[in-house]
Amino acid sequence: MNLPRFYCREALSPGAHVELPEPVARHAVRVLRLPPGAPMILFDGRGGEYLAHIERIERDRVLAELADWRDVERESPLAVTLVQALQAGEKMDFTIQKAVELGVRDIVPVESRRSVMRLSGDRAGKRVAHWQGVAAAACEQCGRNQVPLVAPLERLESWLARPADGVLRLMLAPDGEQALADLPPAQNIQLLIGAEGGLDPQEMMAARQVGFRAVRLGPRVLRTETAGLAALALIQGLWGDFRGG
Repeated sequence: MNLPRFYCREALSPGAHVELPEPVARHAVRVLRLPPGAPMILFDGRGGEYLAHIERIERDRVLAELADWRDVERESPLAVTLVQALQAGEKMDFTIQKAVELGVRDIVPVESRRSVMRLSGDRAGKRVAHWQGVAAAACEQCGRNQVPLVAPLERLESWLARPADGVLRLMLAPDGEQALADLPPAQNIQLLIGAEGGLDPQEMMAARQVGFRAVRLGPRVLRTETAGLAALALIQGLWGDFRGG
């Protein structure tokens, strides 16, 4: 039986008695309808996971008792950073959720010239916090115990100005010079994906100047919410933990 899994930001320890975070408690009791004594798995993002059970339920509070820590990891051997230009509507939520399932290590949301969505100030901070929650929920579902970091939002030009050594830098383009499958294996990868309409020509030029290679996946033009996920799946199949099932 697959036990329900919940992420708790506070550090956990074997034998501890903890109060579940309010969103976790609400989901456990009101959605899953777990009773006292119900088993579960808790993880705090610091590696590994804990067997636990609901100790008692007090109105809006749910207390759990932890058993032993288990050294269980389901991380990809690749360190892939997804640099995703802002997408409109709920596409960012979808992209982040699926990228976590596909083993991405970090997610960097950037504002590009063709981004339809525009965020700034408190609104940007709230969206990043929301996306971090999406990443944590995706870890609960897919079995990961280390939650990828969603970086603060910044302009693509600013992010490109940061140096990066020992990293394979890739951006998708329908007319890319190389096929992804023709590249030599890499462990540390940055994958840049444009918004609706792709990257602006000046952005692509700036990316090339700092070492990004334009690669293609096939003859069809992929939407922004498809492109990054297709590339991540192919990267895991070529060099990561999708090889051999």
